[in-house]
Amino acid sequence: MTEFRSPDQEVSRLRVRLVVAGVFMLLCLSLLAARFVYLQVMRFDYYHTRAEDNRIALVPVPPNRGAIVDRNGKVLARNFAAYTLDITPSQVEDLDETIDRLAEIVDISDYDRRRFKKFREESKFFESVPIRTKLTDEEVARFIARRYLFPGVDVQARLFREYPQGDLLGHVVGYMGRINNRDVDHIEARGETANYRGTEHIGKRGLEESYEAELHGKTGSEQVEVDAGGRKVRLLSRRTAVPGNSLILTVDAGLQAVAHQAFGERRGALVAIEPSTGGVLALVSSPSFDPNLFVDGISVADWKGLNESPDRPLLNRAIYSAYPPGSTFKPFMGLAGLSTGKRTPQQAIADPGFYVFGGHRFMDDKIGGHGMVDLHTSIVQSCNTYYYMLANDLGIDGIADFMRPFGFGQLTGIDLPGEADGVLPSPDWKRKRFKKPGQQKWYGGETISVGIGQGYNAYTPLQLATALSALVNDGVVFKPHVVKYVVDPQTGARREVEPKPIRQIPLKPAHLAAVRAAMVDVNKTGTGARAFAGAEYSAGGKTGTAQVYSLKGTKYKEGNVAERLRDHSWFIAFAPADKPRIALAVLVENGGFGSRSAAPIARQVIDYYLLGKRPAGQASEDEDAPADH
Repeated sequence: MTEFRSPDQEVSRLRVRLVVAGVFMLLCLSLLAARFVYLQVMRFDYYHTRAEDNRIALVPVPPNRGAIVDRNGKVLARNFAAYTLDITPSQVEDLDETIDRLAEIVDISDYDRRRFKKFREESKFFESVPIRTKLTDEEVARFIARRYLFPGVDVQARLFREYPQGDLLGHVVGYMGRINNRDVDHIEARGETANYRGTEHIGKRGLEESYEAELHGKTGSEQVEVDAGGRKVRLLSRRTAVPGNSLILTVDAGLQAVAHQAFGERRGALVAIEPSTGGVLALVSSPSFDPNLFVDGISVADWKGLNESPDRPLLNRAIYSAYPPGSTFKPFMGLAGLSTGKRTPQQAIADPGFYVFGGHRFMDDKIGGHGMVDLHTSIVQSCNTYYYMLANDLGIDGIADFMRPFGFGQLTGIDLPGEADGVLPSPDWKRKRFKKPGQQKWYGGETISVGIGQGYNAYTPLQLATALSALVNDGVVFKPHVVKYVVDPQTGARREVEPKPIRQIPLKPAHLAAVRAAMVDVNKTGTGARAFAGAEYSAGGKTGTAQVYSLKGTKYKEGNVAERLRDHSWFIAFAPADKPRIALAVLVENGGFGSRSAAPIARQVIDYYLLGKRPAGQASEDEDAPADH
């Protein structure tokens, strides 16, 4: 029998269901309204910014790097624009396949692939990395026509560094290199991360490194609208980048070229300074290197050639390598004798050709000796015996105390990175240098060797040139510097790097005059006479020969010694003699007598600087030049 439901009951149930459904719908709508209020009102600023970020990109605009020119305006470093083909790895599914397909459009060599791999390892995943640089206009056109086939690949206009003088000033100017992780750490430590956004290269050596803060400039930015593919649609706003400052140097590129050519294939260094300011006129390290090799990422072959060469072209011998000064130390020793009262200009000693100390015979270069020798003769004829005796009278502490104010054995503070401090020997230095007690003791015989510029003495060519500048500048020691002006490219305003006197050494004019007069006669009748024969000016100088290894009592014969074990050749000079405008130190590694190898280089440099004479050819070495030490 069929059961019939009451109509009232059905209506009541329906009403309950409708109420429940209504409440549920009202709750859902309330939740949606609350969420809408939260998103559209309370979080409006946040999501509006996120939306704008998806539509608008903030692109850093790297600044134009400052130029570097010599004192006469000759360009040493500048920028040029070129196109690169960049890949953003995060936007590419198969890198190898993409590169292979790109190689069908533009030329991509094995070197390009290796460089891309190296750069990619040094970069963040989302950063673009160049696979090809310096594209031709034709290559750019071919790629642009097919760009839609290569998501994550695009053509970029970039600035590249160029060094028009090649290897002439490689060690002075330095070079640019891609920013690596160590550079990033240094940038972050200086708090300059924001200023390097979009910058891929940084100064690595020379002035490019030491004046990075001046040369780099300030990064700008562009606010651009982008499409769904991340490509620029239109420019919305721009904050202009501030170009880096330019540098005007004290260096004369013409003088540098003469000195560079004078070395030829020989290893060595030259530093020429203006004594009255400390401005560096020329700084040569031979052999040098071409900084252009590093601009686009140096190849494996080029790096191997530079890094593994026995001539070590990457080594800045002028400011880093320290050598015994040989007899170029004698003018300073003579001045020490006068200043301490141990000698007078007229006081003479008898030179039998040797000096006996502690049972050991220290030999002079001239068999039978030089006879009676005073200060003047000791410098002109380079008499060792005179300085053996003087060194013993002064004592090692007396020598060190007198030489220290001239800058021997300490950093000069030149505005180039990588300077070495050398060695000014003393008992205190030896105690710190050696660990074993037996090695720490100072022996009197070591003082005798120091007196002629041998023994533990080790100074850079820069230190010797700086000390000579002080000697001819009445005892005023200037801090050597390479940059003369820092120039704002927008206003043209120049900020001078003012000469900085470090100290005034208290020296008597009569003592200075006596030593300088003897150095002038070195180039007239002494060991430098052949190199300066016929000079149209009066110049002072001093030759020097520094031992590379101990003879152990045997007589030195150059022809019997391997080339790289032969003596180093030194020459220091200043001119004009009455009011010096240039003071220089020249070193030729394993060049033998200073009069034969180093002095002719100094003559060519001074001839050019004072007279504008450029040598027709490289000066030949004179086998018959007088011996010196």
